[in-house]
Amino acid sequence: MSRAPISRTFTEGRLAQVLVAPIISEKATSIGEKHNQVLFKVLQDATKIEIKAAVELMFKVEVESVQVLNQKGKTKRFGGRTGRRDHLRKAYVSLKAGQELNFSGEAA
Repeated sequence: MSRAPISRTFTEGRLAQVLVAPIISEKATSIGEKHNQVLFKVLQDATKIEIKAAVELMFKVEVESVQVLNQKGKTKRFGGRTGRRDHLRKAYVSLKAGQELNFSGEAA
């Protein structure tokens, strides 16, 4: 059984949707300073290759590697009812040496 070849070209529309939001927290900041990584919330079906291409296209930086994790949503109680928060997919994007990503809007 053979698979169809994977297309390495992505549309800009798809790449613009892959990155949902940056994760800016105390833990994310310490990881960024220590390992030169940036955290993003990404789509559930996003691949590592798509995430790398999206970061390089949108922020004009060189990406060394991407690690992805799926975080299950917590079960919470709302009054007398139980509910569940949404599942989350995070991407840890490692930047090459000398590369920097700035979310504050100031020129680097």
